Amino acid sequence: MKTTKQLQHKYKVFIGSLLIVIFVFVACESPDSSNQIKSVFRYNEHKNIGSLDPAFAKDNANIWAVNQLFNGLVEMDDTLNVKPSIAKQWSVDSLGVNYTFYLRDDVYFHKHQVFGKDSTRLVIASDFVYSFNRLTDPKVASPGSWVMQKVNKVEAINDTILKIELSKAFPAFLGMLTMKYCSVVPKEAIDLLGTNFRSNPIGTGPFKFKRWEENIKLVFRKNEHYFETDSNANQLPYLEAVAITFLPDKQSEFLQFTQGNLDFLNALDASYKDDILNPDGSLSSVYKSNTNLIRVPYLNTEYLAFYLNSDISEIQSLKLRKAINLGFDRHKMMLYLRNGVGIAANGGFIPQGLAGYNNSSGYSYNPDLAKKLLQEFKTETGISKPSITITTTSNYLDFCEYMQRELQKIGLDVKVDVMPASALKDAKANGKLDIFRASWVADYPDAENYLSLFYSGNFAPNGPNYTHFSNKLFDELYQQSFSEIDIEKRHQLYSKMDSIVMAEAPVIVLFYDEVIRFTKKKVEGLGINPINLLDLKRVSKTP
Repeated sequence: MKTTKQLQHKYKVFIGSLLIVIFVFVACESPDSSNQIKSVFRYNEHKNIGSLDPAFAKDNANIWAVNQLFNGLVEMDDTLNVKPSIAKQWSVDSLGVNYTFYLRDDVYFHKHQVFGKDSTRLVIASDFVYSFNRLTDPKVASPGSWVMQKVNKVEAINDTILKIELSKAFPAFLGMLTMKYCSVVPKEAIDLLGTNFRSNPIGTGPFKFKRWEENIKLVFRKNEHYFETDSNANQLPYLEAVAITFLPDKQSEFLQFTQGNLDFLNALDASYKDDILNPDGSLSSVYKSNTNLIRVPYLNTEYLAFYLNSDISEIQSLKLRKAINLGFDRHKMMLYLRNGVGIAANGGFIPQGLAGYNNSSGYSYNPDLAKKLLQEFKTETGISKPSITITTTSNYLDFCEYMQRELQKIGLDVKVDVMPASALKDAKANGKLDIFRASWVADYPDAENYLSLFYSGNFAPNGPNYTHFSNKLFDELYQQSFSEIDIEKRHQLYSKMDSIVMAEAPVIVLFYDEVIRFTKKKVEGLGINPINLLDLKRVSKTP
């Protein structure tokens, strides 16, 4: 049994400890510390990050994180122009095959014990030779190996000159080099860490890796030795740190944003779209005082596709495919189902915001013409009650049900089949679906990326031509575009190919998506771009 004196002593120890805790808490709230806290950019990634190794930067979750840690030869600005990064300039020969890059001589890897007593070293041309060859190493099994498919040779002429030779001209190659797969990595770190490089990344980027509790929190700190500066010669980045959480539920993410615990909200979810946006797509008055809304066309085309090798008469008929394209109001669909976020697709398959886009090649709502074409189909085939089945995932069920209601008004019976995304992906690749919903997000910002879906040499499952569309003139123009050095002429070829596709109607283009971002007003410098890349090196936060 404790005596009164012992209890008094224990009480004093407790009070003393409490005062220390209070003192530390108050100290943490000092002006300097407070400013540091306010200089941390916080966002949530509801999908898990699989790797911080750029060789595995396959989806947005990985790409966004990797972009803060690594650099490549070149990068993309917010208007899709390729600009210098570690390469300060470059040249391309007249055949469009040989690329020569001239590297900066002031770019260093993040400090790490792997580099010995100096803790870092200069990036040189041979580091890119290693990094690019690593992408094609079967032991690495990088999903980005395809980026190097047209590369014959990568050679370091000296420490600051790198040459890349292609097997044939491919104008989109420079844009492909902006992908995070093409980031430079240090061989010493890979040799030492092996597969653990995924969770112990060492790059050259504006932020350096600090801590990762997988599925809980990821922290990056400012790279004090980053090589880029702003237009006033101030060193980048401005932020002290980046903190990423992993709440899987989008509604919880939204609540954290409204409570001020997150600085940024990407995209729009059905669970809160009517709360934060008015029906016309403008910001709700409740949020105007402390929230900014920024949006721009996204290089993502949402569409329905026909499998043209189907033996079903409705799928084979050009008239019926056109009737479907004409038989529903895309503008009304976007207003009712997306609060005006996204652009009704009355143009071609190439989305707005990308050179080659053709706003006159698509279809507009014309129910009378749709009915006429449908009647002609009935007369020619003897099918009195034509019917189609659209396969989709649950995420896009509302779009397909909207089309179902609208197309029934013109006399077409429509069934909607829902299946898991993985099952749909496998079925469409193997020609098991007559009509299916799909989307195509650009891997690189060149219209060739979209047109590759209709080249006959890319029939699925060996390529992305899921419709098995085949057109001789299209194929000739597609091949011609590779050797066309003149940018304007190449864009004209793209537009012509897009018109051929839309005239044959192997797809029903629904809408071109938009990048939509919500930020707190204290966040400044957060840009927005058509590839939805998160770039934080010029972001700052005001008190």
